Amino acid sequence: MNFFRGVMGGQAVGPQPSGAETIQKLCDRVASSTLLEDRRDAVRALKSLSKKYRMEVGTQAMDHLINILQTDRSDSEILGYALDTLYNIICNDEEEEQDESEDAVTPLPVSGKHKNVSAPDENAQKQADDLGAQFTDTFIQEPEHVSLILSLLEEFDFHVRWPGVKLLTALLKNQCTQVQGVILVSPMGVSRLMDLLADSREVIRNDGLLLLQQLTKSNAAIQKIVAFENAFERLLDIITEEGSSDGGIVVEDCLLLLLNLLKNNSSNQNFFKEGSYIQRMKPWFEVGDDNSGWSAQKVTNLHLMLQLVRVMVSPVNSPGATASCQKSMYQCGLLQQLCTILMATGVPADILTETINTVSEVIRGSQVNQDYFASVNAPSNPPRPAIVVLLMSMVNERQPFVLRCAVLYCFQCFLYKNQKGQGEIVATLLPSTIDANSISAGQLLCGGLFSADSLSNWCAAVALAHALQDNLTQKEQLLRVQLATSLGKPPVSLLQQCTNILSQGSKVQTRVGLLMLLCTWISNCPIAVTHFLHNQENVPFLTAQISENLGEDERLVQGLCALLLGICIYHNDNSLENYTKDKLKQLIEKRIGKENFVEKLCFITKHELYSRAAQKPQPVFPSPEQMLFDHEFTKLVKDLEGVITKAVHKSSEEEKKEEEVKKTLEQHDNIVTQYKELIREQDAQIQELKEQVESMTSQNEQMQTTVTQQLSQIQQHKDQYNILKLKLGKENQSQVNGQGEGSQVNGLQTEELTQLREEVEELRKQQTLLQTQLSDKDALINSLKSEAAQTAEGSAGATENTELLKELEALRSQLQSQSSEINQLKTERQELVRRAEAGSSNAVPSSDSSIDTAKMAELESRLAAQTTETERLKEETKSLTASRADLEQQLASATSTVAILQTEKAKQQTDLQESKKEQDDLLMLLADQDQKIHSLKQRLKGLGETVEDEDDLDARDQTDDDDEEDEEED
Repeated sequence: MNFFRGVMGGQAVGPQPSGAETIQKLCDRVASSTLLEDRRDAVRALKSLSKKYRMEVGTQAMDHLINILQTDRSDSEILGYALDTLYNIICNDEEEEQDESEDAVTPLPVSGKHKNVSAPDENAQKQADDLGAQFTDTFIQEPEHVSLILSLLEEFDFHVRWPGVKLLTALLKNQCTQVQGVILVSPMGVSRLMDLLADSREVIRNDGLLLLQQLTKSNAAIQKIVAFENAFERLLDIITEEGSSDGGIVVEDCLLLLLNLLKNNSSNQNFFKEGSYIQRMKPWFEVGDDNSGWSAQKVTNLHLMLQLVRVMVSPVNSPGATASCQKSMYQCGLLQQLCTILMATGVPADILTETINTVSEVIRGSQVNQDYFASVNAPSNPPRPAIVVLLMSMVNERQPFVLRCAVLYCFQCFLYKNQKGQGEIVATLLPSTIDANSISAGQLLCGGLFSADSLSNWCAAVALAHALQDNLTQKEQLLRVQLATSLGKPPVSLLQQCTNILSQGSKVQTRVGLLMLLCTWISNCPIAVTHFLHNQENVPFLTAQISENLGEDERLVQGLCALLLGICIYHNDNSLENYTKDKLKQLIEKRIGKENFVEKLCFITKHELYSRAAQKPQPVFPSPEQMLFDHEFTKLVKDLEGVITKAVHKSSEEEKKEEEVKKTLEQHDNIVTQYKELIREQDAQIQELKEQVESMTSQNEQMQTTVTQQLSQIQQHKDQYNILKLKLGKENQSQVNGQGEGSQVNGLQTEELTQLREEVEELRKQQTLLQTQLSDKDALINSLKSEAAQTAEGSAGATENTELLKELEALRSQLQSQSSEINQLKTERQELVRRAEAGSSNAVPSSDSSIDTAKMAELESRLAAQTTETERLKEETKSLTASRADLEQQLASATSTVAILQTEKAKQQTDLQESKKEQDDLLMLLADQDQKIHSLKQRLKGLGETVEDEDDLDARDQTDDDDEEDEEED
């Protein structure tokens, strides 16, 4: 132990060993000592020397330290010393010395973020960085070493887990890609790191956030795994616990990790939206009325929160995902909260700028969000629209440059794919809508367009160009705008005033802005081209500008002038005799030269600032002087450069031939479109007829079911009737046998017989009526049979009608059998009446007064029972008669439905034949048109023109026609 006392600062005896020798002895002690305490003391000594002798400890002790981590897993203290030593030799950050004495209580830093201290000697710092990278390479040569660190993170002991987290973070900083690959393939590697966020010790949780930040950099696979490990829920909970935007640096770490997970990762963005986490972002932006005294940390936190919102609705995302997030932000009130910050007072300038950019992308391309933003008013007296307030800042040269760029971006996003908003902006410039008592957006744009500040000129010109983007109506409406230049002079149009300022030779930035406005204005608008050419000074000015040899800055203006003149040629309707397409091209050839003109035109796309502006919609420029191109204008240049070059080089004869071919192709397209519409209408009619057939078929099936139910009811009534007939026969026989036994009841029996005669007569009348109706039905069925036989020759549904007629015939036969059974019942009743009359006439009256009273009473009771039974039979007969009438009514309804079905099917067959004939005529006409088109294409190819091949389209149309004919034949 004397050796350790010397190392740890005790009084040394004899010559002092060098640092390398001491480290070598300590390494030998670690490798050879059998006692755990000796190894622990040696590792602790290495830790104390690891910062001063970083190179020596790293080269000599790394393998021994790794061996300690593998073998001494039971002792957390030696593990902690070994991990700290490895961290000291791998980490490149300068850190404060910490008390590492054994008796000291474990320190808990407020935050896990370690701040770098700049070294005075840059070369020394670079050497230290290289040394850390070398030791990291040595450590991760064996992937098992990284897996060993991951396994140590499962230890709950603070002395093991915290150094392990710091060591793994240092490894990721030095060699991120390689360590990410090892962690990705390690079983449960990412899950172990996610468990750090649930640690109750804040220092470990906070350093775990730093570790996950390094782990998720530029690795989409790990980002997805972390997201599906419930990272969003945990991070949002931490942000809420720490106080949201008012929280400390932990909130900043959480937001940075969220940005890593969501930026350029569509899968995680969709998971974030589907998990309803966008709604949880709204409370972050609830700022109070008192916005004074914003801390630097709050500004940083809110800035990151706004960036997080922008990541979800960035223009580089897929349009569908962006639109879905924009909808969610409006529905949950997040957009409303951002607009509140936008109009609040006391908000720091950088937060206000970022809020404007965020609102811009939340409303970009979303009609609902754009309409809401148009309705937002600033809290002023009187209230003014937020758009007007923002434009006032944009044209104010005293406002910060980044703020003015943000306002311009907001205005562009408000008008992006928003024709309604474009119309509202242009309407504020029209004479009929100008209000002298209030400031409108149009007035501010005109004021900025003609102010002395070149940046205001450029911003106003670009903003006005976006109000005309892809909107022919507003381009024509803007031609009506008149401006009063000075007292006593007539007003001039806005178009003329722009060309006047352009010819006065103002700053390059102003002229570039005006030329972009004019190009956007007259592009694809022949009326605007005519107005522009109507001024006799415009064309000479453009040709003079293009033909001069000027400096580098002026070459861009020359290129834009060439673009403007080219648009006048390409979109010229030849309404002005002096400036037709041919005359303008002759003018270019004489004054400028075609090659020179094309060279000046192509200079636009070669400009460095053009390439920068074409990358993304947001105008981001390092300085106002470099603010020359607009993103949407770069798209316009890309579309027009090629067609203008072709238009300039074409001769008049070629143009005439091309126009003829275009007209012919347009006529052909119109004819084909008409035929396609006609075929679609016929398809719709056929589909409607098919639906009617299906409906009638279903009705027929329902009727079949009803008839089947009626047949079953008839069978039940038949069975009941047979039972009643048997009972009645037995009782009549007993009545005939007992009639000769007494004569006092004959009077009563005679009355009953009279009633029975009346009922039988009524039944006879009903039977006659039923026979008449049955004859009528037979005649109707016979007529249906004849019609069905005629229809069966040309109808596809003849089989169904034949089956229905067979069923009706069966029903008729069943009705006839029922009628015969009823007649039989009536016959039996007549026989009963006859027998009763015969019994009454054969009875001999007796005057003997000594007839047995008991026997008479018995006869009276039997007669009463017979009377009751007779009444019941009469009721049953009436019920059967009513059922038969209902059945006949249903039969009549079925018969009429069959007749209707037959008529409809015959009509459908006729329509199908006519449709086939019309389609055959159409196909012949299309074949003639295709032959003409083919000949025209051959002529164009012979003239050297490139003709777009439409064989695929024709083949697809022909296939559709064949499919439709097959369906009609089926």
